[in-house]
Amino acid sequence: MLKFFFSPGSCALASRIALEEAGAEYEAVRLNFAANEQRKPEYLKINPKGRVPALVTDRGILTETPAILAFVAQSFPKARLAPLDDPFGFARVQAFNSYLCSTVHVAHAHRMRGYRWADDPVALADMKRKVPQTVGECYELIEREMIQGPWVMGEAYTIGDPYLFTLARWLKGDGIDVARFPKIHDHMRRMQERPAVKNSLTGETA
Repeated sequence: MLKFFFSPGSCALASRIALEEAGAEYEAVRLNFAANEQRKPEYLKINPKGRVPALVTDRGILTETPAILAFVAQSFPKARLAPLDDPFGFARVQAFNSYLCSTVHVAHAHRMRGYRWADDPVALADMKRKVPQTVGECYELIEREMIQGPWVMGEAYTIGDPYLFTLARWLKGDGIDVARFPKIHDHMRRMQERPAVKNSLTGETA
């Protein structure tokens, strides 16, 4: 059985939704970031990065959201979570998820984890101040050029959808009203109606 490590409110939600969509059998293991459990030696043996998500499989351990999402889609092809028979289509999904990982999530992290890039209190404050602008610009691009509607890639639901939903849930905390982005706003509404999303969100608080 798969073993999935997560922390409530983190980007791990995207992978959990995908596991639920796929009907995968997995054990969910919650880490308490407030208690710094992600830095304990036993977890660092699983993920030396000290972050979530992490997925233990029978072939080894996977980390990083795009990798786990792709693994789930390819391991459970009947769930149709990606266009697996279309190399270009699959690459488009990967490109979208890579943008969320490398750019959107990083822009968001400047609000509370600026210490990764600077020590100067003035620099930290400036990074935090600019988050509504930098994150907002990311979502403006997604709204204008990337999300096809009703799902990220158009009519077909893919592993790009739980990832966008997960990160878009952070918009309010970043000082941004999601109503600025009608497509993304509608996407969030659609996602909240899916049983896999409801189950995953319940799992965050259970």
